[in-house]
Amino acid sequence: MTLHCWPISVNYYLANIVGDVLYFVDKRHRKLAMTNLRHSFPDKSDRELEAITRESMRQLICLGIDVLWSTRLVHVDNFEKYVELGEFRETVRLMLSDHKGMILITGHYGNWELLGYLLATIGFPTISVARPLDNQYINHWLMSVRENRGQKIIAKKGATDVVTATLAAQGMVGFTADQDAGIKGLFVDFFGRKASTYKSIGLLAMQYEVPVVIGYARRVTGQAFRFRVGTQDVIYPKDWQDHPEPLMYITQRYTKAIEQFVRDDPGQYLWIHRRWKSRPKGELP
Repeated sequence: MTLHCWPISVNYYLANIVGDVLYFVDKRHRKLAMTNLRHSFPDKSDRELEAITRESMRQLICLGIDVLWSTRLVHVDNFEKYVELGEFRETVRLMLSDHKGMILITGHYGNWELLGYLLATIGFPTISVARPLDNQYINHWLMSVRENRGQKIIAKKGATDVVTATLAAQGMVGFTADQDAGIKGLFVDFFGRKASTYKSIGLLAMQYEVPVVIGYARRVTGQAFRFRVGTQDVIYPKDWQDHPEPLMYITQRYTKAIEQFVRDDPGQYLWIHRRWKSRPKGELP
């Protein structure tokens, strides 16, 4: 209630201050982010990496402001005031075509919460898979925001039945696909290192023969609550049908697409996230 008493520009100003405090106080996550960045951008200086880390922590706090204000600002009759549909127009055309379901993918980048919310707002409700937050009260509030326009959120644990039923009914399912999948995951290249990645997305795409769309919602620098939504890549069934290792091909290609849009503005990525936690068999932690 207090945050809604002030203009959103003031909210962002305060969020940036909190992000700066977090950068200086939270040494553990700052060190983790710097380690991830040194491996990912070996050509950048420590000063450049520190600036990216600081911006990444600011973005994380700003994300909370984005979620708080989304239901108040973004509506079907004014969404273009806050969202630029860039290369995403191709995805909208695909949604309007005679498709047979679709898998939508993004990463922990920019305002990843906006994508499913925006699609539901303009008339394309999706089923999104997400891990519930540990705090049940914050989780309950966040779910109410996410589902405000018709998007349905299902917990990762036990999501199989709902996901398969949705794809079988030619619906759309969304994933945040840059999380560590443990030692049983499929290891693919991500910023020059092997990263454990869930097999389920590729297996679902192969089973139901649906396209995989990789998109993002990037914050527009210097503008309060303004985002550019785009499609980085679309993987069609014909792309993998004749490939000798279709599962590896799909997983590596969508992971590469996430890497590409992160490289365009690395300060908007969640570098405190333990993406490379699991290592291939025989490799040291």
